[in-house]
Amino acid sequence: MGDVLTIALAAVVALAVGIFIGRILLQKFNSKAAQELEDKGKTIIREAELRAENIKKDKILEAKEKYIKIKAEFEEEANRKKNQIISNENKIKQREQTLTKRLDEIDRKEAEIDSLKENVEAQLDIVRKRKADLDSKVEEKVKALEKVAQLSADDAREQLISTLKDEAETKASALIKDIIDEAKLSGAKEAKKIVIESIQRTATEHAIENCVSIFNIESDDIKGKIIGREGRNIRALEGATGVEIIVDDTPEAIIISGFDPVRREIARLSLHRLVQDGRIHPARIEEIVAKTTKNINEEIAEIGERTVIDLGIHGLHPELIKMVGRMRYRSSYGQNLLQHSREVANLCATMASELGLNPKRAKRAGLLHDIGKVWHEEPEMPHAILGMELAKKYKEHPEVCNAIGAHHDEIEMTSMISPLVQACDAISGARPGARREVVESYIKRLKELENLALSFDGVNKCYAIQAGRELRVMVDAETVTDNKAGQLSFDISQKIEKEMQYPGQIKVTVIREMRAVNFAK
Repeated sequence: MGDVLTIALAAVVALAVGIFIGRILLQKFNSKAAQELEDKGKTIIREAELRAENIKKDKILEAKEKYIKIKAEFEEEANRKKNQIISNENKIKQREQTLTKRLDEIDRKEAEIDSLKENVEAQLDIVRKRKADLDSKVEEKVKALEKVAQLSADDAREQLISTLKDEAETKASALIKDIIDEAKLSGAKEAKKIVIESIQRTATEHAIENCVSIFNIESDDIKGKIIGREGRNIRALEGATGVEIIVDDTPEAIIISGFDPVRREIARLSLHRLVQDGRIHPARIEEIVAKTTKNINEEIAEIGERTVIDLGIHGLHPELIKMVGRMRYRSSYGQNLLQHSREVANLCATMASELGLNPKRAKRAGLLHDIGKVWHEEPEMPHAILGMELAKKYKEHPEVCNAIGAHHDEIEMTSMISPLVQACDAISGARPGARREVVESYIKRLKELENLALSFDGVNKCYAIQAGRELRVMVDAETVTDNKAGQLSFDISQKIEKEMQYPGQIKVTVIREMRAVNFAK
């Protein structure tokens, strides 16, 4: 028992000694770490101070450079303003000297005027005295004549005036009658001469516009490719261009039928490109038609520019130039509208030169007189009034605007060019065989037929084909269902029966096509 206590006591003493020694060692370690941290902190502080000192020096140098730069700029600006002030002062001094000279000159001229005024007043006094003397002498002579003639001066004056008035009226009426008779004879003769000379100098060829175009092919094998499997190619081509493609037994030829020359030309060029390329399918057809349509629009602008250059007309608005080019694909009673307008322009210029008017302005009015016929919107107003509004919109001369609006007597003529344009328009249209009114009324009926179908909701495109005996209507597949397509066909046919007059019957075909298109990238 005593040994156990001894051992326990020794263990307690050893534990106490170990704890004491551990604390001493821990204190030494902590003091050493603290010293290291303090040294490290001092080092960081010294480095920060050095860095701050360097930054301070850099900022001071930068501030000095900026100060020097600002000072230089200020001095330069100050010198410039100083020079400007000196220059302005010199100009002011020169103006003061000039004004001083002018004032001296004005004073000198005022003195001269005053002296001249005095001389004039003196001469006027002399004239007044002489006039008074003459008046008294004339009065004395008048009194003497009154005594001799036993008639007062007023009575004699009235008798003389009455006699001279009657004589003058008689001579004037005879002279006016002679002038009028001579003017009638010479005026009619001169007018005929001017018209004949103008027609002879501007005689042009003319041809009636047809409603069909012939597309020549090398062999009849190509007809099968154009028709396609179950006719899908020809249907795609007709749907994209709005014309009727007639593939019959005619050797080496395909007939393109349509009342719109632009559509026929697009169809003809598209066929030409497709045949050359050899790849004929619906997707390719749509691509080629889109490119051809773009090319035709560019060609229209080029035709307009070439026309105004040929006629020597300058300063025409670009939109009016495009409309002039669009005339190439329009007809007026079967007469090509561009050729008709060019002829009217040349006739107007010739007649204006003969009559002493402005030939350039007359030529301008003649070219633009039918511009209202090619406006794409076709509002409910006469083409002459529409053309006048378009000319006003694009800043044409008021005389040109009046000539355009008055060439069919819709408005009053206010210039000499207006009757000239009207006469030249009649001359151009009156050439034998130049016009065919049946074609114009036929084309108008087909356009009304298409516009009637386009007035319905959901209709995208509409084409009158087969000489107006069939109306093909393309509808939006998303808004028009199959059932609604049948009802739409019926509604269009009923509206045609109620609102239009036409020979025979019209077949209304509504085409609804659903397409799903995606792109693999």
